[in-house]
Amino acid sequence: MEENLEKTLLNKKENGWETIDDSKKETIFKFTKDYMNFLNKAKTEREFIVEAIKMARENGYKDIAEFERLNPGDKIYFINREKSMYLGIIGTESIEKGLHIIGSHVDSPRLDLKPNPLYEDTGLAYFKTHYYGGIKKYQWTTIPLSIHGVIVKPNGEKVTVNIGEDENDPIFTITDLLPHLAQEQMEKKLKNGIEGEDLNLLIGSIPYNDEKIKEKVKVNILNILNQKYGIVEADLQSSELEIIPAFKARSLGFDLGLVAAYGQDDKVCAYSSLVAMMTLNNVKNTAICILSDKEEIGSMGNTGMESHMFDFFISEILNKLEINKPNLLDKVFCFSKMLSSDVDAGYDPIYSSVSDKLNAGFLGKGISLNKYTGSRGKSGASDANAEYVAWVRNILEKNNIKYQIAELGKVDIGGGGTIAYILANKGADVIDCGVPVLSMHAPYEVTSKFDIYSAFETYKAFWEE
Repeated sequence: MEENLEKTLLNKKENGWETIDDSKKETIFKFTKDYMNFLNKAKTEREFIVEAIKMARENGYKDIAEFERLNPGDKIYFINREKSMYLGIIGTESIEKGLHIIGSHVDSPRLDLKPNPLYEDTGLAYFKTHYYGGIKKYQWTTIPLSIHGVIVKPNGEKVTVNIGEDENDPIFTITDLLPHLAQEQMEKKLKNGIEGEDLNLLIGSIPYNDEKIKEKVKVNILNILNQKYGIVEADLQSSELEIIPAFKARSLGFDLGLVAAYGQDDKVCAYSSLVAMMTLNNVKNTAICILSDKEEIGSMGNTGMESHMFDFFISEILNKLEINKPNLLDKVFCFSKMLSSDVDAGYDPIYSSVSDKLNAGFLGKGISLNKYTGSRGKSGASDANAEYVAWVRNILEKNNIKYQIAELGKVDIGGGGTIAYILANKGADVIDCGVPVLSMHAPYEVTSKFDIYSAFETYKAFWEE
C-alpha cells in the first residue's frame, strides 16, 4: 500500500534508459547517428541552413515565393539572408486560432575574423579574431581549429570557405604559454588568463621566395589564398569567416550513450525540431519552425529574432491565405503557443555547487522544461504561466515522453536567456524546452542520446496536438 502511495504521489525523475527496450534503444542510436552526421556537415549557421533547405525540399517544402495562394497542407519555407530560416505547414484550423511555433537558433559561440585580420610577426603569420558569444577564452587555445564562411568580392562574387574539416586539409590553432614560463599568467584570474586580443590564429610560417618583399610569410599566405580563391587582402574586409573547432561529432563513453560535438547549443534542438517537422503532413494548427541566428549575441540584427523578418514571413502567409486585415498579425501571435527549443544546463556532479539538485536538468532523464530563465530575481525572464505549463505537461504525459522541469542553476549564481521573451512579448504562450548539455559553450559539448530523441518526440507531439 505504501509503495503504491509513493508511486502515486512522488515526482521521481527516472533514468530514461531504464524505461525502454532494445528496439527503442536501436531507434535512438539510429536517430543520433544521423544527427552526428548532420552536425559534421553543418557546423555554422550558413552551413546549417544549406542542409536544412536540402532536407526541406526533399520532403516537399517549397519557398513561399513559389506560391500564389496557400491552402491547408501546403509546406513552405523562407530564407533570411542565408543565415536563418522559417518553415511552416498550413493547418486545417483557421490561422486566427494561433500558430504552434517551435523556435531554436543555429548560431553557436565561436571566433570571428576581424575585418583586417592578416598580419606577420617574427616569421609567423596570423589571423586576428574577435570572439562571438559567451566563451571561456582559455578553452580555445591549443586545439585544432578550422575556418568556415564566405568571402564576397566587390563585384558580388561569393567564395565559400571550409578549411580544416577534410583529413587532407591543414588545421589551425591558437598557441599558449608553456607552463615553465607561465608563472605570471597562472597567477591571474581564470577569465583573464587569455586575453581576447591574444586569440590570434596561427596560419603559416614559410616565407615567399623574393628578397624584395618585407612581409614574406604574409605575402606567401596571400599568394596561396589568391591561387585557391582568387582573392586579395582587401577582400577579407567583406567576408564572414568563422573559426571553429575541427573536432568531429562522436559517440562518447564505453556504452555509446552520449554525443560529444561542437555547437550542440543549439543545433541539437534545431536539428530535432527540423526533423520532427519533416515527419508532419496534415496538422490542425499551422505549424511553424524557426531556425534563427544571432541568439548568442542577443538576437539583434536582421537575421536575429529581434528583427521584423519573422513578422514579415507570417504576414506573407496571411496575404497568401487571402485573409489579411488590420491587426490580424497581432491577433495570430496573441493566440499562438510556442516551445522555445533551446538547451538547458545539464547537472554536472563535478560542479554540483552551482546547481540546485531538486531543480536541475539531468542527462538521460528526458527533455528539460525551463518555466523561466533570466538571472537573480528572474530579471529578463519570460515566465510561463501555470496554465500553459500544464497544457505542455499534458502533451508529454499522454505521449509517454520523459520530461523534467528545471532552472538554470542556483538563484544567485548567474543566469541566461533564450528567444522565448521575444515571442512572449508578441503575446504568445512560451516555455523553454530543450536538451540538457554538459560543458555548454565549450568547443566540445556533451548531450545524452536519450534526451536528443526525447526532444524529437516532444516537438513532433507538440505540432500534432
